[in-house]
Amino acid sequence: MSPRQRMINLMYIVLTAMLALNVSSDVLNGFSQVQEGIHRTNLNMSARNEVQFQYLEDLYGRNPEKAGIWYQKGQELHKRSNDLYNEIENFKIAIAKAADGSDGDYRNIKNNDDLEAASVTMLNPATNRGRKLRTDLEAYRSYVTSLIADTAKKASVIEMLSTKVSNRRGEVGAVSWEGKMFDNMPSVAAVTLLTKLQNDIRQAESEAMSSLITNVDIGDVRVNELNAYVIPNSNMIIRGGKYSANIVLAAIDTTQRPAVYINGAKLNNPNGLYEFVPGAVGTHEFSGYIEVAKGDGSLDKRPFKSSYTVIEPMATISPTMMNVLYAGIANPISISVPGVPMNAVSATMTNGTLTRNGDLWVAHPGKVGSEAVISVTAQMEGHSMNVGSMTFRVRKLPDPTVYLPIKDGSGNTVHYKGSPKRISKAALMSAEGLGAAIDDDILNVSYTVVSFSTVFVDQMGNFIPEVSNGSHFSQRQKDQFKRLKPGKSFFISNVKAKGPDGITRDISPMEVALN
Repeated sequence: MSPRQRMINLMYIVLTAMLALNVSSDVLNGFSQVQEGIHRTNLNMSARNEVQFQYLEDLYGRNPEKAGIWYQKGQELHKRSNDLYNEIENFKIAIAKAADGSDGDYRNIKNNDDLEAASVTMLNPATNRGRKLRTDLEAYRSYVTSLIADTAKKASVIEMLSTKVSNRRGEVGAVSWEGKMFDNMPSVAAVTLLTKLQNDIRQAESEAMSSLITNVDIGDVRVNELNAYVIPNSNMIIRGGKYSANIVLAAIDTTQRPAVYINGAKLNNPNGLYEFVPGAVGTHEFSGYIEVAKGDGSLDKRPFKSSYTVIEPMATISPTMMNVLYAGIANPISISVPGVPMNAVSATMTNGTLTRNGDLWVAHPGKVGSEAVISVTAQMEGHSMNVGSMTFRVRKLPDPTVYLPIKDGSGNTVHYKGSPKRISKAALMSAEGLGAAIDDDILNVSYTVVSFSTVFVDQMGNFIPEVSNGSHFSQRQKDQFKRLKPGKSFFISNVKAKGPDGITRDISPMEVALN
């Protein structure tokens, strides 16, 4: 090839290169229009995100405990998004000034075909603004995607804020994200790309803010019916006591009943009605939990604990004409308060002492002829309450009845209390002495016989008295028993007996008749 031809070919190559570098003014004007449109979109997105943040702030104001953690995350998201957005805004201003001078405005770049402004601003090794922008964008991408729960939306944001680049055909070696963005890029195109990146940031912020707002209520239980309930502490109130009840608004989901577990076993009643027949009396506890599905599909367990008191069926019957306490003995008293456990009942007594013996009480009255008042109190609602009293008359013990302790046909000891019943002579001879007691099945009080006399009638009709040896028959009395004929009888008189009250009294005589 001649030197002339080689020169012509070289000129064509240079011309082609110049044409390649000469970007059409129509294309550059198109970039300006796109930049303007994206900028308006950014303003709208910023306003929308501000409304979302204000809504989250309002939720926090109404319920700080519930929305507190999500509001704090929203504050941080709002700040980091604005910081990165404003950083890019400063880069746009710097590129415009590099292209048009200190008065440059990126909204109206005059030298929009300037291929050096973006490179000098963003790829200067001294400032490394492009690398810093890439690092900040990657950190923001990792942060904002951690706030988005929806996997599809998270993947979309990762793709939208990706800084990965692939080499174009003909490129040799790795190309950085900032190099692809700003190297040999017209100033108007670089500004448009940065505006588009701002739009991506606002879009990612909006997705994350929506996720935070959703999280405020995601742990709530979905309901479709509200009912009012009155839950009393007790349906049985003693006069003078306090009625206490919780009036609540209960929300339920009739389409999905929660599972109730009591003492480890699932309750089969779908309405949550717990019914059983209690066994032993006293206070018993039970516990469990309610398992309910939350809005995010997870299960929430809410524990509960309660107690109940079982008492025996009872009725209090007071014979007002026979309210008598006997001096000198232990008078058993039954005291109960319906609906109150026995360990919460206490009592006191005037004119005597009152002691507790298990679930029963024992009264020891004092002065005979005076009244004794038993007052009952019960622990209710955390304080002691007077629930009633009863007045008793204090009387001395009645006289006992004398008897002979003899053996019956089965070998059991029975009390023989005289004629008209008759006993055998053998039964008489087996008796050691005389006893006295009140054994009328109302009072069962034993007395100690101090002395007595026996009176026998001889064949001449004479009365022959014999004195006992304390409560026992004397030998002379026993000798008289041996001489008794079948069908005969004798008298026991002058009986003196001492009761538990310490009083010695004269007892009525008894006739003993033999078979």
